[in-house]
Amino acid sequence: MTPLYDRDGWLWHDGEWLPWRDARTHLLTHTLHYGMGCFEGVRAYQGPGGTNLFRVAEHTRRLLDSAHALDMAMPFTDYDLIEAQRQCLSRNGLANAYLKPTVYFGAEGLGLRAKGLTVHVMVAAWDLGDYISPEATSIGLRALTSSWARHHVNISLCRAKTNGHYVNSMLALNTAVKAGFDETIMLDPEGYVAEASAANVFLLRDGVLHTPEITSCLQGITRDSVIRLAREVLGIEVRERRITRDELYTADEAFVTGTAAEILPLRELDGRHIGGRIGAPKPHKPIADDSLTARLQRLYRRVTRGELGDDLQPLRSWLTRV
Repeated sequence: MTPLYDRDGWLWHDGEWLPWRDARTHLLTHTLHYGMGCFEGVRAYQGPGGTNLFRVAEHTRRLLDSAHALDMAMPFTDYDLIEAQRQCLSRNGLANAYLKPTVYFGAEGLGLRAKGLTVHVMVAAWDLGDYISPEATSIGLRALTSSWARHHVNISLCRAKTNGHYVNSMLALNTAVKAGFDETIMLDPEGYVAEASAANVFLLRDGVLHTPEITSCLQGITRDSVIRLAREVLGIEVRERRITRDELYTADEAFVTGTAAEILPLRELDGRHIGGRIGAPKPHKPIADDSLTARLQRLYRRVTRGELGDDLQPLRSWLTRV
């Protein structure tokens, strides 16, 4: 894989277009040292009618909300940021891409009491490729419950998508991967299921879809998309509530959702096969076409690519043409 720095193309930085290879930040940039910044991950998909940004307005609003919560004075409007993302795709000739708008403090000073720090904004876009092995979409992930707890709501800004939060995610994920797993499930400080390392969690039991309430986990935009697809298109009841890890063990189905991950099944947690019982076979075969997970995957793929039949017309506002 080509390193991200070794590419041709363009990045948007503080309202100007910068050649990709000329991108530089100072070694004493405040955010590099203290993690005070925020970002978004946005996807663009090519479909029959061209390329669309998926729910870019919602992602951009969350970026602005994150910056406001961090008390970082944003120098650009939502219109500026959405237009920058559209143009970033066009200038780089990308039809399917991952975009990363990022807000960070400059290098005017260091320390927790630093004053006069400038706020900078950049947008980069590239072809993401496979986020995880392609077979994971159909076969599912093996996960380990993490010993690293998710943040308490009064330790950090859990609604904000901040740079520093992802140290917690990486510690948890690295532990699971080193132990031979694909993903990790993180619990909140009271021991209830919060989320995966960078994705929200759902389980199906007796025809009802359940997901942790928004407390210490991120209010995911893919999470919201799945809830609306389940409720409004499939007529599935969705409950947002506290969930214990053993409910995942005994779920009929379970999956995780995120901008990069999209919708990925969970086939196993802590050595327990999800969707089976003790003594039941543990096949490593694709999930059933009629499972709720597979149905939601198909709907999500259709809506992100602009394949909107009558059933998905109410969700047209989720797409922004490039």
